[in-house]
Amino acid sequence: MYGRRKHSSSSDIRTPDRFSYPPSPSSYSTFSSEKPNSGRDRVKGAVRSVAGVFSACFSPPVEDKDTHHHSSSAYGGSDTFSSTSGASDSTNGRKRGPARGIYKVQNDPTHMKEPGSVKFTMAEIHQATKNFSPALKVGQGGFGTVYKGQLQDGTLVAVKRAKKSIYDKNLGGEFQSEIQALSMVEHLNLVKCYGYLQHGEERIIVVEYVPNGTLREHLDCIKGNVLSLASRLDIAIDIAHAITYLHTYTDHPIIHRDIKSSNILLNEKLRAKVADFGFARLAADAESGHTHVSTQVKGTAGYLDPEYLRTYQLTEKSDVYSYGILLVELVTGRRPIEAKRELEERVTAKWALKKFTDGLAISVLDPKVEKSDSNGLVVEKILELALQCVSSHRRNRPTMRKCAEVLWNIRKEDKDLLV
Repeated sequence: MYGRRKHSSSSDIRTPDRFSYPPSPSSYSTFSSEKPNSGRDRVKGAVRSVAGVFSACFSPPVEDKDTHHHSSSAYGGSDTFSSTSGASDSTNGRKRGPARGIYKVQNDPTHMKEPGSVKFTMAEIHQATKNFSPALKVGQGGFGTVYKGQLQDGTLVAVKRAKKSIYDKNLGGEFQSEIQALSMVEHLNLVKCYGYLQHGEERIIVVEYVPNGTLREHLDCIKGNVLSLASRLDIAIDIAHAITYLHTYTDHPIIHRDIKSSNILLNEKLRAKVADFGFARLAADAESGHTHVSTQVKGTAGYLDPEYLRTYQLTEKSDVYSYGILLVELVTGRRPIEAKRELEERVTAKWALKKFTDGLAISVLDPKVEKSDSNGLVVEKILELALQCVSSHRRNRPTMRKCAEVLWNIRKEDKDLLV
């Protein structure tokens, strides 16, 4: 499923228990074989322990004055922030070479290139986008504007043109981060990078064009039909595979740092691809004994790990927290923060997980999806996993690899029940 990476025996964070697909049913007995009402006493205590931390992760650190707000998704996103106070932006790790996934793509000259290896010229970019034609504009985000383009060999691409803010150090850093991260990865569920251009004030990234919009647009039904619960589960599994690859199977683990629904792109078959690596960071080097990266806080309000927000210590478990919020978003169809709702429902994860522990999981299912008994069972299992992901302490969160196992097993056991 993934590529390979040499593991260090000293790191239990990035070396989860070995598994293979399909996993054995016993691997997930706590998720797949419980009766509908079992496990609630066990998780009620857990939900109480995490409820108090939700408010902290929906606002920037105390030092607001140093916080930079913007919308980071190039395909239509939500408010993000980066705090420049409280910690230095340093990584205790080594540089690495490109990681290669096992997935192959179309056999044309551009696709055969190494990820991110092509250095485009402005003439090629102008030709691909018809001089940045407004008719080809497909998105707007904190990084800049995204245009649909076509390369000379016929490859459809998304051309991300940065804002011409040469003195904006944040945007410059995001450009370099995205180039670095995208050039190191290749996976079916990650947006592929073809190359870039950096000339004068122009900073441009050319990536794979994914034609069917963002996950958030589909949850809002902007892109057509309602996503079934089965489709939502498939999307959750795709995303889990992508993040697992970043954390475990690259030459040096990568923390995405901005997992959210507007950074998940869907193709025509509703296969998910994780996009926007502007906030990505290399994780701590396990071989040197480091457990975290000390770095300024970056991410999106509503998805931010409260432990990272409090300590400035970044680990792969920060992505796990964001993923737990995303699981709740997939089930409910709601955004992480719903400011216009009644007070008890404004923080979606806190509201939904409270309903789950009270035995009312089916009540939080997106009203556009059928509320059947079978769907109720699936919702309970997904929310139980989400509850673990958003634990207030990172040591209590599962690895992304474990998340993929659990969701894979839910789909396997409930395939005939999902509607």
